[in-house]
Amino acid sequence: MSIITGTRFTEKLKASSGEQWNRVVTHRFTKELAAGTIDREVLKKYLVQDHRFLDDFVVLLASIVANARSLSDRIPACQFLALITAKENTYFERCFESMNCSSEERKTIPDAACTTGFCNLMRQVAQNGTLGEMLSVIVVCEWTYMSWADLVKDVTVREDFTTYEWVDLHSGPEFEGVVSEYD
Repeated sequence: MSIITGTRFTEKLKASSGEQWNRVVTHRFTKELAAGTIDREVLKKYLVQDHRFLDDFVVLLASIVANARSLSDRIPACQFLALITAKENTYFERCFESMNCSSEERKTIPDAACTTGFCNLMRQVAQNGTLGEMLSVIVVCEWTYMSWADLVKDVTVREDFTTYEWVDLHSGPEFEGVVSEYD
């Protein structure tokens, strides 16, 4: 938090991104996801891409754990690792099963350019970045998820777990608590 203005640095960054931030957190995808109206093929392709982030994301979080200065600084990342590798990974596996999307089919779906770029960024920062650089990647990524999920969580249709659980994973006290550790 800035001593002079009382505003968190991350809030200043969000404000400076203006319309770009709004486009990300109010995207058609998030609205359709919350309404339960998203096309199943669109959701499947999205989940395949997002699941591909998971391994590099885990490597990045593990690097944060390894580079943190103390046990108390490591604990939030350890807790987040547990959340990601348990609830979130299980969610992906259940979705793929319900969508009849086998691991063989997932292998045939090419990476989107943003998937390749973001995975490369996470791996590079995990291997060569400073702790501050690692944290900035985590903050942008997870704060984005939390922000769009916060906007739609109260209007999310709760009929199909593949849509509402994705919102649930990125909202609520548990997720918000983890993100606030880094923000």
